[in-house]
Amino acid sequence: MTTQTVLTLDVDDARLYYELRGTGPLVVLVGAPMDADSFAPLADLLATDYTVLTTDPRGINRSPLDNPDQDSTPAQRAADLAALITHVGAGPAIALGSSGGAVSVLALAELYPDSVSRVIAHEPPLLNLLDDRVEQNALSEDLRATYLSGDVVGAWEKFFAQANIFLPPGMAAEMFGGERDTQSMVDERFWFGHELGPSVSWEPRLDTLRDGPVRIVVGIGEESGGQLCERTSTALAAGLGVEPTRFPGGHTGFADDPATFEPVLRAVLAEG
Repeated sequence: MTTQTVLTLDVDDARLYYELRGTGPLVVLVGAPMDADSFAPLADLLATDYTVLTTDPRGINRSPLDNPDQDSTPAQRAADLAALITHVGAGPAIALGSSGGAVSVLALAELYPDSVSRVIAHEPPLLNLLDDRVEQNALSEDLRATYLSGDVVGAWEKFFAQANIFLPPGMAAEMFGGERDTQSMVDERFWFGHELGPSVSWEPRLDTLRDGPVRIVVGIGEESGGQLCERTSTALAAGLGVEPTRFPGGHTGFADDPATFEPVLRAVLAEG
């Protein structure tokens, strides 16, 4: 296990928790809502050759907001990442974001292109790139309303159904019902209430990203066939005029099997 340095950075409306590992060119690994812990095993593997920055996104776990009832938008998360990269002083970075974190790094490339030389957007759930965007946005609004009404298990069942990720009968109740860790429940409520909606409804400026100085890599899991995020990622790649890169595993392959994910990521990081 690589030695990590735990730090915080105060921004206007939040305190951002982040960790640094290793030495070398700066690589940022980020999720939303996944926190720094989710990326720690992959960060350890990369830290032999890179300085690796991981962080809890605003409002999640150890990155508290001054106002916990405010939304977390891709633009805000991009500003946070740009501030962290500037603070560390090792940019421009290469940034890998997964799921909502992929939306964050796309916003980073769009709004703060001097902070980053390349972004790897792994399965961003950008519903407005789809032909059936109206239906998909309605499904997303419904599952969020279901959660906020108090039906946690029902909301997760709707979430996985929309994502086209199969769960065996009763699995959602086993995973999300009953007593759970307090922090995970707090983070979950923030995600459903304040982060999920702004992330899935964000519309990238495809011309800005396509014609800008930041190279965009669109990542899709090899096991994500037929899932919603394969559709959104394929649409993004088409809009940018790039071929998607297949990574081992599914939507969370970087966390499920980081040792298998890492060689493919290293190959992408080494590309000019």
